[in-house]
Amino acid sequence: MLKPAADLSHLICDIALYDSENAYEKLFKSLFPALYRFCYYLLKSRELAEEVANDVMITLWKNRKKLPEIQNIKVYSFVIARNLCLNILNKHAKRELIFLEDIDIQIVLDSLNPEQILINDELKKKLEQATEALPNKCKLVFKLVKEDGMSYKETAAILNISIKTVDAHLVTAVKKLTAVLKVEFNLM
Repeated sequence: MLKPAADLSHLICDIALYDSENAYEKLFKSLFPALYRFCYYLLKSRELAEEVANDVMITLWKNRKKLPEIQNIKVYSFVIARNLCLNILNKHAKRELIFLEDIDIQIVLDSLNPEQILINDELKKKLEQATEALPNKCKLVFKLVKEDGMSYKETAAILNISIKTVDAHLVTAVKKLTAVLKVEFNLM
């Protein structure tokens, strides 16, 4: 989860004024995971997502003296990430890249009984399928707001859409996911 703006502005000041590597490390730990998830969603490649998220953080360090002038460092970082991702997508538009490390394998050890595990897995799969079935912009808005904790305003700035459009995408996403849950729990 990203740090509150007050904490980030304190880190930004330490980085800009004192070239504080310690403050930069804290900023990195705060921003990198969400940037990586965002880039991964856009690029569908762990390697490229990590590269872009790292490039964003390097850009922040290189431009550290100008960072205090930026109103919202989170939005600024995500806009840089979006632009870098779009550049990569444009460059690789003609070929599809698949990396072996992108194949998702999860091993989960749980103390639940086999029936509970099966029910939980089925519900999780249905929600994931419902989320993946959302229109692309709708899915991206949902992930930024619900998974990364971005505000509507921040999400709108990152995706270059209006706040009302963010709200409309979220309403659509929630309706579709609620419908899946209603069917699953026989709440119709």
